[in-house]
Amino acid sequence: MEEELNDASKAKWYTIVFDLKKQFGKKPDMNGILYIIGMRELGQNRVFEKEEKMDLFHIATCKLLSYEGYYELEKTDAEGWPHYKLIKELGNKNLLEQEIYLKKLVIKYFEESGLIS
Repeated sequence: MEEELNDASKAKWYTIVFDLKKQFGKKPDMNGILYIIGMRELGQNRVFEKEEKMDLFHIATCKLLSYEGYYELEKTDAEGWPHYKLIKELGNKNLLEQEIYLKKLVIKYFEESGLIS
């Protein structure tokens, strides 16, 4: 696995962070970005309880990892919450590898959602 993002990916990552900072008034960390992705996937913009916020992180992570075949959308429940099933184990990555891997998947998500080009 690459230990860092290439220059094109870095530029896209900074575009995402800058655009979100403009939109929300502060620079988001990875948790903030996952929260936003989770809200987009749920399709609800409201105040969430603590447990629901954890569910939003899970939704976002599953959505991102579904690009690589680790999760698959199983169903959406009556309240609109997506449910994913694990397809294959992710394996062990150190924290730096996890962060870089997630950044690449976030970039893919924003590209596929038409939020960046």
